[in-house]
Amino acid sequence: MLRSLSRFSITKHTNLLRRSFHDCPSNAIQPLRLLLIGCPGSGKGTQSSRLEKNFGVAHLSSGDLLRRNITDQTALGQQASQYVADGKLVPDNLLISLIDNELFQVGNTNWLLDGFPRTIKQAEALDASLKKIMQPLNLVINLQVPEDVILQRIMDRWIHIPSGRVYNLSYNPPLVPGLDDVTGEPLSKRPDDTPEVFKVRLEQHHAMASPLLDHYQNVVVNVSGSTSDEIYPQIESEIVNRLGVLPGNLPAALSIAAIKTRYQQQQFTEEVEEEKLTAGASV
Repeated sequence: MLRSLSRFSITKHTNLLRRSFHDCPSNAIQPLRLLLIGCPGSGKGTQSSRLEKNFGVAHLSSGDLLRRNITDQTALGQQASQYVADGKLVPDNLLISLIDNELFQVGNTNWLLDGFPRTIKQAEALDASLKKIMQPLNLVINLQVPEDVILQRIMDRWIHIPSGRVYNLSYNPPLVPGLDDVTGEPLSKRPDDTPEVFKVRLEQHHAMASPLLDHYQNVVVNVSGSTSDEIYPQIESEIVNRLGVLPGNLPAALSIAAIKTRYQQQQFTEEVEEEKLTAGASV
């Protein structure tokens, strides 16, 4: 009888968690699961940092994840390094595995993706993966910045190659010209930060983004402006209005690992209570 109740309790708890991921009414507070789309130089990194600070979301950058796993020589990183060393694109299944692993480890159901997916095939694979862990995307932000503004940003951009830190002479200059703020090492220009390459990359972005925006059309929001300060309030407004989330007031974060632990703790508690009742009945 008690074991039957225990199974019922766990099943009920599982269903409650499932509803919390999928069936929130539009005016209820929902977890923030966001994808940022924007052409190179549109300010995805800046907006990601602000969202991370103000909403406490976990920022998942596919490029950062890839570099970190390669540097740490994880199993996935070792596989990816072979493709990078050979000048080949990292396969979609490997990138999905990196995202999956990070979502499991990050300890947060409130997150934003930056730099992935880039193709419909990747988007479909990501959708399937997120469905399995009951964390589908619920907001896609498309950053729209004038091309001449982006070109100027790119021309003013300097990077610290080992860490990936990015500086801009217009609005985020290094403390010491030409040197990284953290290490003091020299900054570099990306070889593709030129007007000619920018034009090609812009065309590639539009070809890539158009199908993605169609794929996510039910949750896409376009925000536009010439500066990050103009665009960020629009993003924040959409989050508040669509998901009911205020800055610094996200719903309780539950990682997949945390959910598993909760199940295990509940089951252990119920088994202890059952043992106490059994022991009391035998006295």
